[in-house]
Amino acid sequence: MKLTFLGGAGTVTGSKILLEVNYKKILIDCGLFQGLKELRLKNWETLPINHNELDLVLLTHAHLDHSGYIPLLIKNGYKGKIYCTKATKDLTEIILLDSGKIQEEDAKRANIHAYTKHSPAEALYGVNDAKKAITHFKTFESNIWHKFNDEIAFKFINSGHILGSVFVLVKVNEKIITFSGDIGRTEPILLPKFEYIENTDYLVVESTYGNRIHKEISISDELLKYINQTYIKKGILIIPTFSVERAQEIIYLLSILKREKSLPNIPIYLDSPMGVNATEVYFKYQKIHKLTQEDINSMLKTVHLVSNVNASKAVVNDNSPKIVLAGSGMITGGRVLHYLDKFISDKKNSVLIVGFQAEGTRGRALLSGDSEIKFFGKYHKINAEIFKINAFSGHADQNEIMDWLKHFKSPPILTFINHGEPHQSQALKVKIRTDLNWKCTVAQMNKEYYLD
Repeated sequence: MKLTFLGGAGTVTGSKILLEVNYKKILIDCGLFQGLKELRLKNWETLPINHNELDLVLLTHAHLDHSGYIPLLIKNGYKGKIYCTKATKDLTEIILLDSGKIQEEDAKRANIHAYTKHSPAEALYGVNDAKKAITHFKTFESNIWHKFNDEIAFKFINSGHILGSVFVLVKVNEKIITFSGDIGRTEPILLPKFEYIENTDYLVVESTYGNRIHKEISISDELLKYINQTYIKKGILIIPTFSVERAQEIIYLLSILKREKSLPNIPIYLDSPMGVNATEVYFKYQKIHKLTQEDINSMLKTVHLVSNVNASKAVVNDNSPKIVLAGSGMITGGRVLHYLDKFISDKKNSVLIVGFQAEGTRGRALLSGDSEIKFFGKYHKINAEIFKINAFSGHADQNEIMDWLKHFKSPPILTFINHGEPHQSQALKVKIRTDLNWKCTVAQMNKEYYLD
């Protein structure tokens, strides 16, 4: 058996892990790189594997950094299936179609305004590529072993990160390799808590917050504080929002504040076709989240759902106080750029960051105190107030990761730490070695690891 990390090693994006065993090649996750240009350029590189020799893709969850490369994989010759849960399939379809559309629009805009060295600029992939990719998906139930062949089986176990997210277990000749994907919180806002796993021979564990403990604060109180601070200035609060999970969490909390009559009387918009579609998927799968029908009805009454382009333009051109949730969550693209284009230079407005911002993204630049950010081919002065709520994270912190690890009955033969920036992964490695005395290593990009 051999593992090769083709992404998600030394970074939190581009997750791709190749497992080679018994002459079979299985890819766990197939994500896009995001953030730094040197990482994004990797999306244009051909994977160092023969796509025709790849037998299977197992998907832990729908987020772009875990699923966004799938259309390219198929475009480059992969003819096999992508296995995942039903909710993951539905959400990934939304995410990939949106990704294809954004990339086509970005290429078109770059060509019109000539702010790229490439002539012409081309999309990494388009909507039609995404549609073709979706036909390769096949869904499976969680908590049961499914046979791939006589020697290889796999199982999905709830990871509590987003709707449909799972830990992936692969069993080969009675040896189990567990891939954590992204681990959720011990008390998620909308979802059941992650499940514990008792036995594995090898483990791949994420380390997004491997060096950090999330503060225990009232997210609702923080959210209301920043809403009121902006409202007092008669400004507009822009919340760059991840369309899957984060958007639904914020709408839910806003609906509670509205029921409590705590919110100022201003309109609230979710301006994101993907966010609107993802919200509808959440409402479809009521058995795997904690929302009641009353919660759902209240959410729908609280927020205006905006998909139509003309409706979006009307909201952008309205200067009156409001709250806007718009993608993308790291400000790498999407409709949030149109709001920032118009409102980020006015000090009465605010931007609230509600999730992890990868190195090299505009969201990270805002948090770093940069005086300006560049998009649409020009620089924009940052005069709006920048706020952040860390407690919104859908990723387990160090304590929560350690809690999950401590429930294994015996140490894995070897634990691989991935999906983290170097200092985060190293901190988790030290913690695991100190507290659990496990043998572990920080995964390196493109390095081959042989398993006994």
